[in-house]
Amino acid sequence: MKLDQARRYALSLPETVEQPHFDYASFRVGGKIFATAPPDGGYLHVFVGEEQRERALALAPGSTEKLFWGKRVVGLRIALKDAKPAFVQGLLSQAWREKAPKWLQARV
Repeated sequence: MKLDQARRYALSLPETVEQPHFDYASFRVGGKIFATAPPDGGYLHVFVGEEQRERALALAPGSTEKLFWGKRVVGLRIALKDAKPAFVQGLLSQAWREKAPKWLQARV
């Protein structure tokens, strides 16, 4: 998968906007970041909960790894060149649901 494909999918999710976050691109809903992309374009960081993270690590160990913020695990780092589009889209959808406001989730 390419970053452009992931970007198009993320922006297709309701009320999603792309904004800079330091030197990264960030995808936000309701002002909350649910994914970021480093400037090299080879990776995508998605902020999903532990259950989704562990499932993704088991299903795609070659393209995913834990994403750390200091010593805390906050999501997944996905190597886009090794990831299937449907897999990345599913994780983006899950990350969006975890950050979207309740009123917006109810409309989807």
